[in-house]
Amino acid sequence: MRHARVIADGRLEQARVDVDAAGRPVVVTASGRTFAADGVTWLPPVDPGTILALALNYGDHARELELERPEQPALFPKFRNALVGHRGAVVRPRGVAYMHYENELAVVIGRPCRRVREADALDVVKGYTVANDFVVRDFVINHFRPPVKPKNFDTFLPLGPWLVDAQDVPDPQALALTTTVNGEVRQQGTTADMLYAVAEIIAYVTEFMTLQEDDVLLTGTPRGISHVRAGDRVRCEVEGVGVLENTIVAEEDVVEDATGGGRPAAGGPAV
Repeated sequence: MRHARVIADGRLEQARVDVDAAGRPVVVTASGRTFAADGVTWLPPVDPGTILALALNYGDHARELELERPEQPALFPKFRNALVGHRGAVVRPRGVAYMHYENELAVVIGRPCRRVREADALDVVKGYTVANDFVVRDFVINHFRPPVKPKNFDTFLPLGPWLVDAQDVPDPQALALTTTVNGEVRQQGTTADMLYAVAEIIAYVTEFMTLQEDDVLLTGTPRGISHVRAGDRVRCEVEGVGVLENTIVAEEDVVEDATGGGRPAAGGPAV
């Protein structure tokens, strides 16, 4: 089953996502209302307390950055300010030179867990979704670790569009990843090439901390990163999980609201 969080007719709703006779997604809210996919605002499918990401978890990506394979999972935090849903706008900060996407399988934890054995690790997974771990490469330098600033600008973590139950993804290490920018294929890979598999990541993290329900682990990206600019439409697909699509907007085109948050000018989608 596919689960979503949406705003429908101004109301926050938990929902499931079905398909109609033509194979198009249909959102059915917990209150029993049905909407076309373009008739709702998509939110991240879960509201995580903790978000941890892995750097350099694909050997080909490490090589394209001319970096060494990490000897253990290289973790860094992503924060809630970065979250945005499917079809939400991603703000390109003013003055940056190189901003890029990173298509990733995201793992959602299903219950509090600590010291989980690798053999049991997939049992604590609630489900999977798609993440796009945006980064400003300008600020990734050797002494700037972990990469908090380059990875955590507002809107730098699209997540969605929905959560797929773990039992519907029998092997998280056998999924194709494809990223397109404005319809052009830029990135392709497979989760089979992860240096640290999903179960290994969970076992490693829970050695030292308790993960809670709806916490999110980002599992890294394959080679194929490339520059994105305002106006670009980035589409990240993880086989069997979903397609996450977002459009880049320039910070110069975002107007401040009374709370200090931003929204694109000219009535664009909130960010």
